[in-house]
Amino acid sequence: LQGPRYVSPVPKGGFVVSEECGDVKVFMSSHKLLCSLSSKYGHHFGNPTGVCVDRDGSILVADEQRRTVHLFPEHGDPVCLVSVGLRRPAGMACSSFGHLFVADTGENCVKVFK
Repeated sequence: LQGPRYVSPVPKGGFVVSEECGDVKVFMSSHKLLCSLSSKYGHHFGNPTGVCVDRDGSILVADEQRRTVHLFPEHGDPVCLVSVGLRRPAGMACSSFGHLFVADTGENCVKVFK
């Protein structure tokens, strides 16, 4: 890993890690690299920070530089979930009720999205 920042477990085992160098990597339960989200989806991150995984197994990534949150489904194209209202997104968490919690260090608060 190059500058690991945030990490989150994946429901089927394994984990996902954001890197300072601008990529997000997914590892299997055996700790072997499964994929890079940049390579798998052709997505270019500015500065990925917080990562979490929803109840469907989709990976969510906050991008501090672009001030966005993208959802990366197991199959299909990435979806931008949040494109306005974030100044400096950092850590994130998904609830079992479909809520997304984003720590916004630019505004010193936690924002909740449904």
